[in-house]
Amino acid sequence: MIARYPSYFAVAVFAAFSAVLGSIATPAVSQTRLLGLPDFTDLYDKQGPAVVAIDVTQKVRRSRGGGPELSEDDPFYEFFRRFGQIPRPRGGAPEREFDQQSVGSGFIVSSDGYVITNAHVVDGADEVNVKLTDKREFKAKVVGADKRTDVALLKIDAKDLPKVIIGDPEKLRVGEWVVAIGKPFGLENTITAGIVSAKGRDLPQENLVPFIQTDAAINPGNSGGPLFNLKGEVVGINSLIFSRTGGYMGLSFAIPIDLAMNSVAQLKEKGKVTRGRIGVQITEVNKETAESFGMPKAVGALVNSVEKGGPAEKAGIEAGDIILKVDGRDVRSSSELPRIITMVKPGTKVALTIWRKGAQRDVTVAVAEMKDDEAVTPSRRGSPAPKEKGKPNRMGLVLSDLTDDQKKEAEVKNGVLIEDITASIRANIQPGDVILAIISRGQTTEAKSAEQVNGALAKLEKGASVTFRLKRGEQEFFATIKANGE
Repeated sequence: MIARYPSYFAVAVFAAFSAVLGSIATPAVSQTRLLGLPDFTDLYDKQGPAVVAIDVTQKVRRSRGGGPELSEDDPFYEFFRRFGQIPRPRGGAPEREFDQQSVGSGFIVSSDGYVITNAHVVDGADEVNVKLTDKREFKAKVVGADKRTDVALLKIDAKDLPKVIIGDPEKLRVGEWVVAIGKPFGLENTITAGIVSAKGRDLPQENLVPFIQTDAAINPGNSGGPLFNLKGEVVGINSLIFSRTGGYMGLSFAIPIDLAMNSVAQLKEKGKVTRGRIGVQITEVNKETAESFGMPKAVGALVNSVEKGGPAEKAGIEAGDIILKVDGRDVRSSSELPRIITMVKPGTKVALTIWRKGAQRDVTVAVAEMKDDEAVTPSRRGSPAPKEKGKPNRMGLVLSDLTDDQKKEAEVKNGVLIEDITASIRANIQPGDVILAIISRGQTTEAKSAEQVNGALAKLEKGASVTFRLKRGEQEFFATIKANGE
C-alpha cells in the first residue's frame, strides 16, 4: 500500500535527509558528544581483552540410530536408512558416547588466571576451554561452582593477564547505561549496550539473588559474561533472559557482582559456598499489615514462624515480630532478609532490630549454617474438620470454636476455626485455617472463641486494617485484610 503525504512532509524529509548528509562529513565522536550519547569505543578497547570465550565439552551417551526399531529383514529398513534415519535393531540399541558442545562467556578477575562465569555454563562439563582475545587457548580447571547464585570460578595456567575492574552495583542507578561483552551464538567479542531497567528484581524459585534487569541484548552464549557500567567497571554477570523464542526480547538479568564476589572468595578458599541462616519463616509487610501492627511505614520482614531450637528461638525471636534491621542495615522488604543473612559467615553474631508490640527492640542472634539440601516442606496434614456452619461476620468469615480433638490435631491450645468465606477477600485466607490471634493498631489479642473474635472485629472502624495470625497444617503465617471486608 502506498500512502500519500502533504507537501510539507516532503520538505521535512528533505531537511532531515540533508542533516544526515551533513553529519557524514562530521567526525563520529563530535556527533556523539553533540547528541549527548555515550561512546563505548574506549570501554571496549580497554576492557574487552579481559573478557573470554568459554567452550564446554560434555560426554553424553545415546542410542545408535534415530529411526524406528526394525530388523534388517524388514522391507522398510532400507527406506529409513537411505533417508538418514538409521533404524534401531530390535531387542534394544547399543549406546554410543558423543561429545556435546556448548559455549559461554567469562571474564578474568586476576592476572594469574582466575576466571568467573556462570555455574550453569560449566555444569556437568568434562572439559572446559578458555579462549582469550589474542587467540590463545587454555584448558581450564573448575575450582568450584555455586548453583544457588549461578557463579563458577575457573583457573587457567597463565600469567600477566588483563583483568577487569570490579564496581559497586549498589551505586548503579535505574536508567544508567550498561554494556555487555560476550559470545552470543558463538560470535566472540560481541558488545551490546542498554540501560538498567530495574534493580533488586526477584525471580521465581530464586530468592537469594537481587537481579539487575537490563535491556542490553543478551543471547545464548552471553551467559557468564560481564555487565559493565560506563566507567568500565563490572557491576554484574549476565545470567538469564526472559524469552518466548529462545533469543533476546528486551528482558535480561545479571547477578550483582558484589554477591558473586562473595561466592568467588569462598570458592577460591574452600571450593564451596557456605551460607548463614537464623531459622525463621517470613512474609512481606504491606501497607495494611504495617497499619495493623502500628508501624509508621511498610518495611521489614514479618516472622510467620520460628524453628524450634533454632538460632532465632534461642535469641528470643517470636512469631509476629517484624525484623527491621540486621547489624544496622535496613531490611526494606522480606526478600532482602535471606539475602543479608545468607552472606553472613556461620557462627557470627548479628544484631537484629525488631518491631514488637508497637516498639523497637534489639536482639542478638548467632547465625547457623544453611545445609545444601535444606528446604521447608509444607505439611500435608488435613485441616480440622468443620462443624455445622454459623453466620458470617462483617468480614465474610464464618467462624467456630475448636473442639478438643481439633485443638489436638492442630496442636494449639486456643484458636478459632474458619469454616467458610462468603465474601471476596484479597488475602491468603481459606476455609480450614485456624485463627491464633488478631492484631490491630499494634495490639495483639489471642483468639480464644468465635464470639470473642467476631466481637473484636465488630468494634473496628470501617476501613481499618486487621492482621490474622493463622495456622494451616504445620505452617503459621499472617494475613491482612480491611475491616470492611476488602
